[in-house]
Amino acid sequence: MRVVRAVSAALVGAASAAIPAAMPAAIPAAIVVAFVFLGGVAAEAAPTAAPVPEVVVLASQLRETGLAEVPVSVTRMEAEEIAIASLQHLEELTSLVPNLNWSGEGSRARYFQIRGTGELEQYDGAPNPSVGLVIDDIDLSGIGAVATTFDLQDVEVLRGPQGVRYGANALAGLIHVRSNAPSLTPTAEIELTGGSDDTSAFGAVVGGAVRGTGDSLAYRLAVQQYDSDGFRRNPWLGRDDTNQRDELSVRGKLRWQPAADLRIDFSGMHVDLDNGYDAFAIDNGFTTWSDQPGRDEQQTDAGALRVSWQLGGLGELLSITGFAHSDMGFGFDADWGNPEFWAPSVYQFTQAFTRERDTLNQELRLISGPDSRFFGADWVTGIYVLDLDETNTRRDQGVCDAATCGVDLLLDASASSDYAATSVALFGALSRPLSASVTATAGLRWEQRAARYRDDFGSRFNPRDNMLGGELGLSHEVQPGATVWARIARGYKAGGFNTSLAGIDFSEFPDFNLDVSDIEFDPEYLWDYEAGLRMAPAGAGWTLALSLFMQQRDDPQIKVPVQLRVGDPTTYVFVTDNAGDAETRGVELEASWQPLPALTLGTALGLLHTEIGAFSLRPELAGGELAHAPRYTFAVNASWRSPQGWFARADYGGKASYTIDYCQSADCNDPQTGPYQVLDLRAGREWGQWRVEAWVRNAFDEDYAVRGFYFGNEPPDFIPQLYTRNGDPRQAGLTLRYRFGQR
Repeated sequence: MRVVRAVSAALVGAASAAIPAAMPAAIPAAIVVAFVFLGGVAAEAAPTAAPVPEVVVLASQLRETGLAEVPVSVTRMEAEEIAIASLQHLEELTSLVPNLNWSGEGSRARYFQIRGTGELEQYDGAPNPSVGLVIDDIDLSGIGAVATTFDLQDVEVLRGPQGVRYGANALAGLIHVRSNAPSLTPTAEIELTGGSDDTSAFGAVVGGAVRGTGDSLAYRLAVQQYDSDGFRRNPWLGRDDTNQRDELSVRGKLRWQPAADLRIDFSGMHVDLDNGYDAFAIDNGFTTWSDQPGRDEQQTDAGALRVSWQLGGLGELLSITGFAHSDMGFGFDADWGNPEFWAPSVYQFTQAFTRERDTLNQELRLISGPDSRFFGADWVTGIYVLDLDETNTRRDQGVCDAATCGVDLLLDASASSDYAATSVALFGALSRPLSASVTATAGLRWEQRAARYRDDFGSRFNPRDNMLGGELGLSHEVQPGATVWARIARGYKAGGFNTSLAGIDFSEFPDFNLDVSDIEFDPEYLWDYEAGLRMAPAGAGWTLALSLFMQQRDDPQIKVPVQLRVGDPTTYVFVTDNAGDAETRGVELEASWQPLPALTLGTALGLLHTEIGAFSLRPELAGGELAHAPRYTFAVNASWRSPQGWFARADYGGKASYTIDYCQSADCNDPQTGPYQVLDLRAGREWGQWRVEAWVRNAFDEDYAVRGFYFGNEPPDFIPQLYTRNGDPRQAGLTLRYRFGQR
């Protein structure tokens, strides 16, 4: 135990040095108490004859690996926690994960940020995501609006580059989601939800063995329809549903085991989001005045085929084939008003984007067995191919008179572009025990991406990027249930294109130093250095995970806003360019404690410091912070469950103030959100086949921003200011679940 104490003290000491200097003293005392208490428990509670720790296997790895053995910062949430901590979407679970954030650029989060790295929006398509999103073996990176949470088995969030595992789409990390697997046991349940804001949901699950197959084939089908008015009121139109959510999720799975050594799994999904988009108001409130509210639509049909062939002691041959087709539409009232609202100014604009995205991927893995180890090392090798094709169309319409905009504008313009890319990757990983308690890991991945960009205005680009990533790790089990680890990793992200610049006549805007060459930008790389401590002694009733990290981004892709013409909101565009470098460092803590059989306490804390280096496109950003990278995130929760089936849970989480986007001029400090805290409550009872629960989200009705822009949108002066989209206000409801056949 002295070794654990020494390592813990060293990590905590290093953590104190890594804590951002501006970390306020206002972090709730509950976190500090939990940290100190659990640290004391870790130092003192050492059962002399502890049982063997429970092995938690991660599904996101190249081979089945126990959580305790992985030299990486990872958060894993299982079905019960997902169901009780979220209502509908993955974005509602992000507060439980240190240094994980999301950007509310649409009705649902499509993009996530891990440790300050990740996209904020991509209205104009052709995304090149930094955070990978995989749902049931299907790559949905950059289109995460489909990540609904009904009938999920688990969610794993891996922080830090996962280049060996997932290549160019996982520069900052990977979110790996699995829905519940088929079982031979008959399953049937229904779930009904009703709540404020005219919220209603109906979900159903059915599954079991397929008759006549000799128990070799099982299935599971989950369907949910969710509706809500969207928390906005539009007096001009006399409506309260212009920002509505209308979301259908269908997931199906088949598991066929024709032989003991062969298993075939098929996963399919159909997600149809038919949401409104009327989220921004001139006063940053919940009352909108638009006369042409927009839409945020996405229909995704996708599937994956996983074939596992066991080769006896030689290992396993694994094939994963995935495909996805998505049609997306996004549009909004760009002036946020109506003729009467802006009178006497004539000022009316709309903007709409349509995207069609197709992906097809094939991965083959050869996984070693006990008879095929290489000099005592377990190994994995494989090949990965991804074909992607995406078309994007933007249409801008508007009118503005000379008294308002300085020139009479009558706008009706469109621009289309096509983006395609083929990626081929070769990868391999080794894991070798150096002693009974020390294991070394290594991995390497080479990837080539050949891309093609075309638009209606003659721009043509055909870049070919060759990228190399890898990792080295070391883990030491200092005693059962206590492991220290260290990791060095290099991640990469392919170059991409600014489709927002398609169709722009750069000669009209000479002050911005933009030309056709700015449509393309280069790859970036990230070096990650981490060390951590993970403790979960069997039978002790508590767990602790602590990690420290430092990251260096080379040629980071940073997206900045530019408004080319004052008075025309459709010329407010985003341009991605490579800065010289950027740096992030911080600390992540997760802990749980079960002081009583019926009570579990948990905490998650992330501390983060980010800094942008030299940036030729925007020199004034040098030394500033990355956007959507709060200096701290925290969450504390308490769960209680009685033997009689009563249960309750409280989640209290929040963030520091952070840069919500970048300004457009050297004399402007980047706009910041204020710090905020949100309390979610849930209580109910489960008995027999029934479960009923009452819930309240954002119980204190806290006002907080999830996205913001700094520009001028109010005629006739168009004075730049910060406009924000608010997160959901207080919402309460009731959920009822019935499981057929359960006793």
